[in-house]
Amino acid sequence: MDRRALTLLTGTTALGAAGVGLGLGAKVLLTRQAAHARRLIGKPLGEQAPDADRVWKRAYGEPLDLLVLGDSVAAGLGAERRKDTLGGRLSKGLARRAHRSVRLRTAAVVGSESAALAGQLDTLPVDYRPDVALVVVGGNDVTHRVPVSESCRHLVEAIARLHERGTVVVVGTCPDLGALRPVPQPLRSLGSRASRQLAAAQSAAALGAGAHVVSLADVVGDFFITDPDEAFSLDRFHPSAAGYKRTAKAVLPSLLAALGLVDELPPGHLPPGPRGLYSREGQT
Repeated sequence: MDRRALTLLTGTTALGAAGVGLGLGAKVLLTRQAAHARRLIGKPLGEQAPDADRVWKRAYGEPLDLLVLGDSVAAGLGAERRKDTLGGRLSKGLARRAHRSVRLRTAAVVGSESAALAGQLDTLPVDYRPDVALVVVGGNDVTHRVPVSESCRHLVEAIARLHERGTVVVVGTCPDLGALRPVPQPLRSLGSRASRQLAAAQSAAALGAGAHVVSLADVVGDFFITDPDEAFSLDRFHPSAAGYKRTAKAVLPSLLAALGLVDELPPGHLPPGPRGLYSREGQT
């Protein structure tokens, strides 16, 4: 999420998504809260994540190709070293479990909404055929007032294009924005409700499109809520090295399942098809 997105959390986005009607006084309060949060947070990380694209664990032999698409979390903003980005962490973990090296390509761009997924795919060589792709996107859709249906449409289109390349897909749904402590209440609660609504819609859309789904709010959200000093980086918005380590560990089971390397999945992970849809309904 970028700094100006805090302004957009007021009024239409969080309030409309949460279905809450507020008077003028309450809206003024939320506007002031967003302005205060922006002053506290600033923009100390810039807009460029470490470049983690390389072959990880080269000694393991023939590489798997891992593609990462999405927003600043997917890009790894907040990590100081490439090995601490989400892509770097996942590459190392996947290599150890698959006993193969992993060639990482990161097409994710800081500040992206779901609509940007098409452009990220357009940057890829025509003959590029990654074995597995991870998509993490949604936070900016919430803060930039993107309708849920539109966000999901872009996500499904991206999944379809990846499948056309012969790539299996894992989607990490929108994180819970309620973990952002610099955003005061009640603005934080409204953002939390809006992000969870989008995550639920993303899950249904992605499963229906044949992708694996990881609920980031369920598998790693508690860590960001209960231990924010360790989980968040300097700007208190993006994960720290420890936050990315926890997130990668939580996401890895679905990457392994998508590649056919494991059969059992922990809670918060859903496979595509009827079994995943049934499991999702059982968890709600």
